[in-house]
Amino acid sequence: MQPAGEGLLQQKYEQLKAKLQAEGLFDLQYKKSLPSPAHCVGVITSKTGATLHDILHVLKRRDPSLPVIIYPTAVQGDDAPGQIVRAIELANKRNECDVLIVGRGGGSLEDLWSFNDERVARAIFASRIPIVSAVGLHETDVTIADFVADLRAPTPSAAAEVVSRNQQELLRQVQSARQRLEMAMDYYLANRTRRFTQIHHRLQQQHPQLRLARQQTMLERLQKRMSFALENQLKRAGQQQQRLTRQLVHQNPQSRIHRAQTRIQQLEYRLAETLRAQLSATRERFGNAVTHLEAVSPLSTLALAVIASPAPPMAQC
Repeated sequence: MQPAGEGLLQQKYEQLKAKLQAEGLFDLQYKKSLPSPAHCVGVITSKTGATLHDILHVLKRRDPSLPVIIYPTAVQGDDAPGQIVRAIELANKRNECDVLIVGRGGGSLEDLWSFNDERVARAIFASRIPIVSAVGLHETDVTIADFVADLRAPTPSAAAEVVSRNQQELLRQVQSARQRLEMAMDYYLANRTRRFTQIHHRLQQQHPQLRLARQQTMLERLQKRMSFALENQLKRAGQQQQRLTRQLVHQNPQSRIHRAQTRIQQLEYRLAETLRAQLSATRERFGNAVTHLEAVSPLSTLALAVIASPAPPMAQC
């Protein structure tokens, strides 16, 4: 008895699954990593279904600035596999996106059969752009495309969550990272400032100018001490001089010398007066002697005789 309906489809499904698995299309070594973050997302699905709306809604909510390129295609019917293959090939040819979402909403095995097509499976495997499969609305809706894709999402909305960044969460992470960075910077700056202050203080303590200033201060203190000591010594010497002067005044022979000098001056005066008197007397005696000698001198007598004789008469002409 030959299987019919979904039984036949299930049989074909298992046969194709085994074939592709044997060829290695499901191997993890061929799975491409998704970009983090994605800079452009391509969506391969029906342009009229709820799947596209759900994907766009999630992408807009999580990352409104993320560019999205839609590659519309049929997702059900005889033409769907060919259109899906051409959409994948077109996306790779245009190379506008760095990740693709290929999917549709839930349905029966027959409704989802386009994603069990061998052509679709091989196109997904050959894609240079990482592909996230999002077929069905339940975990049980597993297609051949899910096995070949680089990542399987249980629903289209989940696929949109996977390829997009949550800007609010990202903002919280950025704010948290910023706070941690600010705290780290504050700690680092405080630590560096403290270290700099310590080094600066040590350098100041060892700086030649500071050492010179300390030496200058010490020299000034020594100068003050020396000046104070010298001033005290001079003061004590002055006081001692005053005491000695007073003692010298009391014991000074100057008064005696003065009296002796006065006595000498008096004696000199008396001697001078005596000498002048003696000289005057000597002069007087000498004058008297001269007068006496002149009186008894023959010359003096002859002169008197001449004076006394009459003058001869004058001759007459």
